[in-house]
Amino acid sequence: MNLDTIIAERKNKLIYRDGDKCIKVFNQSFSKADILNEALNQARVEDVGLNVPRILEVTTVDGKWAIVSEYIEGTTLSHLMRDDPENTEKYLNMLVDTQLLIHSKRSPLLSRLKDKMNRKILSADLEPVTRYELLIRLEGLPTHDKLCHGDLCPSNVILTPGGDLYIIDWAHATQGNASADAARTFLTFHLRGEAENADRYLDLFCEKSDTEKRYVQKWMPIVAASQSVKGNLEERDFLLRWANVVDYE
Repeated sequence: MNLDTIIAERKNKLIYRDGDKCIKVFNQSFSKADILNEALNQARVEDVGLNVPRILEVTTVDGKWAIVSEYIEGTTLSHLMRDDPENTEKYLNMLVDTQLLIHSKRSPLLSRLKDKMNRKILSADLEPVTRYELLIRLEGLPTHDKLCHGDLCPSNVILTPGGDLYIIDWAHATQGNASADAARTFLTFHLRGEAENADRYLDLFCEKSDTEKRYVQKWMPIVAASQSVKGNLEERDFLLRWANVVDYE
């Protein structure tokens, strides 16, 4: 296994290319259970009819866990938006169309989104009254079984030279409500300091999916609270502000 070519660096992991293989190597602080769950999620999603790199093996490299999958030749939508800003609207449309395609699929063996969010909110750094209000709101929202990526952002969609779109990084995949998935994407744009793109994205998602914007907005404090469990201090502070139901409404 050749680890000479680094193609991406993420928190707690390095991603390498070895010919037609992509090797994601996690550092030793990363939970083995989370790594195996990510591989299992992706393996399950491979069968639903989307363009997803296939898992080839889960192994160890110098004592570190690694997921080996197919390497997809192409450019992420985030790089295209950075290098070709005049066509940002086109790339945002690609992102939304990809997300709607994901939501049209079902993967019944995946964890349920509302169950996962419930667990995370219970462990979030929230005032008891805020936690209670968020859990009540979560319980009252409709339960769906649509495939949700859980972290769909421009850096997780690859446009190939042939014009195909591939979706990567399925670590947070669940089955649940599409509007929760859209709220996650909206907040991700904000976390990256792209408030304008966040608003443009949300307008496109609601228009193309025929969803009222206020319905997606109902999920935002819930999603923010669940995401605040992980991440750096600055991100947690930002997300916890969104999670405050009283301030948000």
